[in-house]
Amino acid sequence: MNSLSLRLRLMLGFILLTLICWGVASVGSWWQTRDKINELFDTQQMLFAKRLTAMDPAQLTRQPLTLPKTKKLLRHHRGEQDDDVLAFAVFTRDGRMVINDGDNGRDFRFQPSRNGFSNGKLKGEDDLWRLVRLPTADNQFVVMVGQQWEYRNDMTRDIVQANLIPWLVVLPIMLLLLLWLVTHELAPLKRIAQQLRLRAPADERPLVEPRVPQEVRPLLDELNALFVRIGEMLQRERRFTSDAAHELRSPLAALKVQTEVAQLAHDDLAVRHHALKNLDAGIDRATRLVDQLLTLSRLDSDETLQTEPINLQQLLQQAVIDHYAAAQDAGVEIMLDAPDSPVMRAGNPLLLALLVRNLLDNAIRYSEPGGSIRLALSARGLKVVDNGPGVSSTALSRIGERFFRPPGQEKSGSGLGLSIVSHIARQHGMQASFGNRPEGGFAAEIGW
Repeated sequence: MNSLSLRLRLMLGFILLTLICWGVASVGSWWQTRDKINELFDTQQMLFAKRLTAMDPAQLTRQPLTLPKTKKLLRHHRGEQDDDVLAFAVFTRDGRMVINDGDNGRDFRFQPSRNGFSNGKLKGEDDLWRLVRLPTADNQFVVMVGQQWEYRNDMTRDIVQANLIPWLVVLPIMLLLLLWLVTHELAPLKRIAQQLRLRAPADERPLVEPRVPQEVRPLLDELNALFVRIGEMLQRERRFTSDAAHELRSPLAALKVQTEVAQLAHDDLAVRHHALKNLDAGIDRATRLVDQLLTLSRLDSDETLQTEPINLQQLLQQAVIDHYAAAQDAGVEIMLDAPDSPVMRAGNPLLLALLVRNLLDNAIRYSEPGGSIRLALSARGLKVVDNGPGVSSTALSRIGERFFRPPGQEKSGSGLGLSIVSHIARQHGMQASFGNRPEGGFAAEIGW
């Protein structure tokens, strides 16, 4: 059933529901019509019996009288009537019939002591009759009026058929109209599917369909939002590919030069050692660049950030321990200034550790020998300051841009460290700012 089209499922469902409702309505209509017909004919029988009880008793004492049939009285213009609708007979108290209708009334069986309505059979018949027994006012005669149950049931069936058969005749027309209506209302979905089928993979334009049903509008909006996200992802991938190709070109060219130098050195051990040392440094630089590019790509992917409560004092202490050896090699001291009470912050521990690591790497790389780096943690944010040369005022506004390095830098780098810091800060609802210190040096501040 799930593989069928929506239009076919709607049609089959409508037909099934229509047949069920029609069947329930038929049964209900039959029961209700039968009750109303029985009530009507019981009333008619009782009124007829009352009229017969008002006859002149003198006429009822004569010889048994059999009335002629209606067909003999009226040969023409009799109307639409059935001779078997009602039958009657009048009996004396001892059961002698004194008058009957000339048809089925002659076969009535006298019931000596049962007044009111009852069911019974006539003489020589198996059909069931509805009978009413009513005595006259002087209690000298008994009037019996009967009607065949089969007539009532036929009447019920005819009335129910007269009401339901027109619906069966109209049902095919209703189904055709429903098919047209469903096809007409599902046409916008077909047009959307046509747009998707003809759509180019890189097409970021939204789907446009003015007649889309209200129930389908959220789906269309989400599809358009998905196209926007896919377009942004493709742009990030193109930018990453372009950036990676641009930034890796120089390190790879340098590695190639160093390998050629090592090959040309022959027996000159000093030249070969120098080339291999530069080759090792170039590999480290290329490795660091690839790591930063991959990190930046993951940050751009907008994946759901997994956060947990983090003790920032412990995070900074571990970062200082990890960078202590590198700082000593550069002749730089690292100092940590943190409050005694824990400073807790919800975030991703790996990304926040990467943020602090990049700030320390940048400070160590550009600090002068004999200088110092101070990490200051407070309830309002984190600050990393050094006493290096700082950044020129013209280049300060571009600090944090991807692959931007201030002119004149002699230290190796890719210009991605502070860009990664800014991106991680934004993902955690923080604000990253960079500037020169009045007393000299560079300061990076992460506020929350």
